[in-house]
Amino acid sequence: MNSQALKVAVAAQDVETINFIAESKPLKEALKSANLLKSLQFNTLISGEAGTGRHTLAAYMMPDAPVVHGDDPELYTRIENTPQIILDRLDMADSIGRVSQTVQKHGTKVIAIVEDASTLASIDSLFSVKIALPPLQLRPEDVPPLAKKFADEAIAMFAPESDGEPFEPDLQSVDLTANAYSLRRSVFLQYFAARMGKDELMLLNEAYLLSRMKEGEDLYRRELFLYEVPLIRAGMKVFKSQLKMSNVFGLNRNTLRKKITEWKEYL
Repeated sequence: MNSQALKVAVAAQDVETINFIAESKPLKEALKSANLLKSLQFNTLISGEAGTGRHTLAAYMMPDAPVVHGDDPELYTRIENTPQIILDRLDMADSIGRVSQTVQKHGTKVIAIVEDASTLASIDSLFSVKIALPPLQLRPEDVPPLAKKFADEAIAMFAPESDGEPFEPDLQSVDLTANAYSLRRSVFLQYFAARMGKDELMLLNEAYLLSRMKEGEDLYRRELFLYEVPLIRAGMKVFKSQLKMSNVFGLNRNTLRKKITEWKEYL
């Protein structure tokens, strides 16, 4: 096993045990801090975009703590009557100052989750530790083990009888804009695409086109890109040149160029 494969295997093992990928340096540091804080009575603020692992890390640190939303009408009662609490969307609370006072008065251990800690005022006295989780685009080392986790999830969910049939996601084509959420969607779509036959593909297209039938005239023209764009994309990946593509497609080279120009927003 090469070093990269070993790293992926180790990270995947981490996912099995705590469900938190920590291959990149920022997340290794976050996990290290989490391990130190588990047994300490320190309040922690975890910040980062959705899908960066904030809730997973918080649940690892306090697995038995209830999760309460910042705008919960019973927020202060819950803080008063719970020794440990995970406070999601702290920024939605009506008064950060009141939250701080209630936590300090009752000695409640809090892990709070926010997207952007810089938008909150008067929190330094409440949180001894702040952990920031960067977007997935800034920690590419975490992408392969996360993609493997989602690939295994897809196989277990949709083909449990496959007896470990391999599926390797194309990491060059995954979407990281919404972090783990968009990565998971990309991996699932790749899985379906790899196992989809003509009948399934036509059924999906038919379902989509049925929803568009009442959207005015020229429907055929407007929806032709559903066929032509994937064909051009695949041709670009395989043949690398427009001359080869035009020969294989049986199109005049100028016609192919016009198609590429026409659908450039999708290419």
